[in-house]
Amino acid sequence: MDCTNNEKLKIIYGDATLGIGGKKEGKEFHYIFSYAASGMESLYAEGKEWLYSVPKPTFWRAATDNDRGNKFCQKSGVWIAADLFIKCIDVLVKVDGKEIPLPVMGENNQYSEEERAEQVELVYTYETVINPPARVQVSYRVKTGGRIFISVHYKGREGLPQLPVFGMRFIMPTCADKFIYEGLSGETYPDRKAGGVEGIYEVEGLPVTPYLRPQDCGMHMDTKWVEIYRSRQLSNCQKEEKQTCIRFEMEKLGFSCLPYTACELENADHQEELPPKRRTVMCVYGAVRGVGGIDSWGADVEPAYYVDAEKDMDFSFCIVPFAKA
Repeated sequence: MDCTNNEKLKIIYGDATLGIGGKKEGKEFHYIFSYAASGMESLYAEGKEWLYSVPKPTFWRAATDNDRGNKFCQKSGVWIAADLFIKCIDVLVKVDGKEIPLPVMGENNQYSEEERAEQVELVYTYETVINPPARVQVSYRVKTGGRIFISVHYKGREGLPQLPVFGMRFIMPTCADKFIYEGLSGETYPDRKAGGVEGIYEVEGLPVTPYLRPQDCGMHMDTKWVEIYRSRQLSNCQKEEKQTCIRFEMEKLGFSCLPYTACELENADHQEELPPKRRTVMCVYGAVRGVGGIDSWGADVEPAYYVDAEKDMDFSFCIVPFAKA
C-alpha cells in the first residue's frame, strides 16, 4: 500500500476487508479490518505485525483458588463459552463521520484506488452464545497519524450470572521481550490495591506466577498506559530482529500481559502442563471481579467487587502505533 500522503488516511475497499494506511513522521502503518473474520485482523507498524488473531471481547479469567473454593466457576461457568465462541452479527462502516453501505464485493466497485479520509470508523456488534444472549459493541476509530481509538459497550441482560471480567483480548504473534506501564506496583485486583504504589514499572519477559495450580495472575489495576516491546516476528524472510514497541493508553483501566490465554491457564492442573510460550496475550479490562478470600480461601467476594452482568458497561482506550515517535 503506497502511503505518500501524510495528511489523510488511504483507504482500500477490498471485497471482504477494509484496508487503512498512512504515515506519521515518515513511519508507515497499515491496518486491515475484516468483515468475514469479524474484526481487526492486521495491525502493521514499526515494521512488525502486531496481531496473531482478531481481537475479541473477553469475559473469562482463569479460576483462582478462591473462585474454586466459593464455587464461582459453577455459578458463572457459562462465561467461558461466551469467551470462546462469541459471534459477530453486524458490521457498520463510517468514513469521516458518515455511515456508508457495507463496502463488500460489488458495493466496493464505486471506489477508486486513491480514496482518502481523515477518519474511518468500524463498529462490530457481537452476541454471546449463552442463554439469554448478551451483546457487545466494539468501535475502532482510526485517525490521521495512526491512532486507533477503541470503545467497548456491553449491554446488560437480566438473568445472567456475575462476570469474572469484561475486556478486550489482543494476541500478538510472538512473546514480548518486556512491557513497561504506569500504574500500581505488583499484582493488583479491585479488592487488592492497598499495597500498590503508583509509578512507572518495567517487567522483563512475560512472567507467570508459579502457583502450584495455574490460575489467573498478572493483573494490574488503575493503569494509565502500557508499552509492549517485541524483537521477534513470525516472518522467516525478516532476519533483523529489531526491538520495537506499541502503546496502549487506558486511563485507570486494568490489564494483564501474559504468554497464555485464560483458557490455556484453566486447562493445566500443574505448571509443567502449560504449553510452550509462543504468543503475547494482552487483555485490557473495563471491569474485573475481586478475588475475595477475606477470612480464608473460599470466602466470597464483597458485593462492591462483583461484576454485574445485568448492567450496562462501557470503557475505552487507544492504541498508539509509534510509541516513540
